[in-house]
Amino acid sequence: MKHTISVLVENEFGVLARVAGLFSGRGFNIESLSVAETLDPTVSLITLVTRGDEQIVEQILKQLNKLVNVLKVTDMQEGEFLARELLLVKVNATEQTKPEILRLVDIFRGKVVDVSPKTYTVEVTGDEAKIRAVLELLQPLGVKEVVRTGKVAMPRGRHGSP
Repeated sequence: MKHTISVLVENEFGVLARVAGLFSGRGFNIESLSVAETLDPTVSLITLVTRGDEQIVEQILKQLNKLVNVLKVTDMQEGEFLARELLLVKVNATEQTKPEILRLVDIFRGKVVDVSPKTYTVEVTGDEAKIRAVLELLQPLGVKEVVRTGKVAMPRGRHGSP
């Protein structure tokens, strides 16, 4: 089962390498990884997706909590959360395919962010299912290049909380 894990860490060099090293050293795979500074520039948030049974994920969480620069580890599967990815996809754009590309971009609430004489580059954000669906529909039109971010995730707010 896939698990999305949020790791709050001190924003210092080498911290990401230690987190990644923990996974590689124990033979666990990171399927997706995203890192950015938080509102506090001394703290970064790592969002990673890994796969494993409950025992493996519990082991990963315990090992992450042991790392010196790790401030907090959260398995997002323990509650409701929002998750999004960003997709940039370059598609062949001929006079015949341009209207279809624009129609799909509109349906998926994406936008064309670059135009060349032969290609459109499309930006789409959404959950994993939406990203997969738009890619499947654009594929027959001639996808030339794909770039995706890792998943970012945040717990849902509760009613009455800020």
